[in-house]
Amino acid sequence: MNRTSWASICLVIGCACTAAAQSFRIPSNLSDSAVLARATALGASLATLDDRRAALAIRELSASSQRLEGALQLNVQRASAPFIAQDDARRYITERNVQVFTPEGAVVCALIMRPRVARPARLPALLTFTIYVDSAANVADARRAASNAYIGVTAFTRGKACSPQAPVPYRHDGADAAALIDWIAHQPWSDGRVGMYGGSYSGFTTWAATKRMPKALKAIMVGAPVGPGIDVPMEGNIAWNFLYPWPFYTTNNKTLDNATYFDRARWFRLNREWYVSGRPYHDLEKIDGTPNPVFAEWLAHPSFDDYWRDMIPDGAEFATIKIPVLQTAGYYFGGPGAAMYYFTQHYAHDPNAQHYLLIGPYDHPQAQRGVVDALGDTATNIAGYEIDPVARIDIVAELRYQWFDWVLKGGPRPALLADRVNYEVMGANVWKHAPSIAAMSNGTRRFYLSPELRLSRTQPARDSSTTLRVDLAYRGDIDSVFPAGGVRDTAINSYAALTYVSDPLEEPLEVSGLYSGHLELAINKKDFDLSVQLFELTARGEYFQLPPFQMRASFARDLSVRHLLTPGARATLDFSAMRLISRRVARGSRIVAVVGPIKGPGQQINYGSGKDVNDETVADAGEPLEIRWFGASYIDVPVRR
Repeated sequence: MNRTSWASICLVIGCACTAAAQSFRIPSNLSDSAVLARATALGASLATLDDRRAALAIRELSASSQRLEGALQLNVQRASAPFIAQDDARRYITERNVQVFTPEGAVVCALIMRPRVARPARLPALLTFTIYVDSAANVADARRAASNAYIGVTAFTRGKACSPQAPVPYRHDGADAAALIDWIAHQPWSDGRVGMYGGSYSGFTTWAATKRMPKALKAIMVGAPVGPGIDVPMEGNIAWNFLYPWPFYTTNNKTLDNATYFDRARWFRLNREWYVSGRPYHDLEKIDGTPNPVFAEWLAHPSFDDYWRDMIPDGAEFATIKIPVLQTAGYYFGGPGAAMYYFTQHYAHDPNAQHYLLIGPYDHPQAQRGVVDALGDTATNIAGYEIDPVARIDIVAELRYQWFDWVLKGGPRPALLADRVNYEVMGANVWKHAPSIAAMSNGTRRFYLSPELRLSRTQPARDSSTTLRVDLAYRGDIDSVFPAGGVRDTAINSYAALTYVSDPLEEPLEVSGLYSGHLELAINKKDFDLSVQLFELTARGEYFQLPPFQMRASFARDLSVRHLLTPGARATLDFSAMRLISRRVARGSRIVAVVGPIKGPGQQINYGSGKDVNDETVADAGEPLEIRWFGASYIDVPVRR
């Protein structure tokens, strides 16, 4: 039976799926390891996504097809659910809606899964602490931990699930996580040790817990962790519009408000109306028509002030983190999260930290879980780039439990973690390892911004310059369609920017590390928002995306303190990228830099008046922005020869 007819039968006759699922029963005499081995033999992911045994059921039911229709997967998963629940009852002791009280009197809600037969009777616990209440995924995380001989604890932030308080993102999570860890350590099934893991938001909650370093916390593993004030809701102190719907998604109810969050027409309309109207950024909620107090609170803190610093480890607090740390991250589309910030800050305050980083060509979700789904299917392409075979890994199956087994149970160190920094060189199909980010490279290739719009290896006259003029009040571009956006693409977006191009490389070059820049310029305003985008332009005319960078010029020296520019005066902006990269650039390729201000419907617009950017309107735009880039400006690209 082919996959199309199989899907049709299941969609039209629901009982067919039920009957098929009934034919799949997990033998009660199979151990957890046997279930995993059986899944492996069938090509399913060991521990990747929502349910290993559901994936196994689907794989067995679809032996004649390479891939099921999405609707078929959903039908079979639903039909298999009762049998998975029966098997869970045989293997695990499950406690739902466990209320844990914090010292402040707040309640945190938890799901706990324990191996029914545990030897020893007390086990270390693995905790993930999330704002995302999604029953299938939440159970799956706890089950995976229990199946690997840990106590699996999935807990929800204050105000979510069975917690009676109102949901409040970020602010209480560190203190609540610490209280939860202390509670776990004192349970009769706990051996007193807790490992914590998570990705994105739950990566943040993990770092938030380390700010207080509860005694029982012994190791952490996070993927693409967000950093409040670092990469959300702003980056370089420039706010992102795409985060505006997120507070509704996470705080409108005890679970998730999918209908509101995925109302793309509403958010597209909001961005468009705000941009065209030229109203201040803090008017977004007025334009939308629904109050958004969480977003408004964020906007009240436009710099990296104590409001943000109180949420994550800060300064010398990093030196108190003496436990093993593993971060996984990606090069693209939210893949880094704030991982580079946490990594560099930890080592800056404790050079002897036991902190590992694994990074490759992944986006935000892949940086947390890898590129293998629950059916064992592997993503091989990211935005036009064919992922090197060695980078096609399952981070959960190949790293999570091996990591915790190493640090909590004395198991072997995961082979991929050969040094502190473990990175895949795109285009070379190889993992490399280095003791630090700086050691990824053994040299620097400096490119000057020459007046001829070239990235020059030789410095032009220091006072030579090129002027860019951008009308920040112009809105005729609202319906413009710009090319590019892929990792690998045939065009780039150079709208309202200058494009600098190097000579062809005479030999292959490995670009590995964090690039930096020194910009000398003069503008006719008090501020602007800078965007730098780097690309490889191949000899075949294709563009390969290297990391972008953005920052508010007035915060270039310090994200916490604003220093306005003097109109007409020469200024210096020094920066270092927050996104890591490793790419083998081919002989004959050129390096391309697109440099300019940020102007569009997807982010704040800095009109340069010097006022709080949230208060500025299009009336503050005045005359077009003029940026004079001097020849002494350069970009340093880290290379390994």
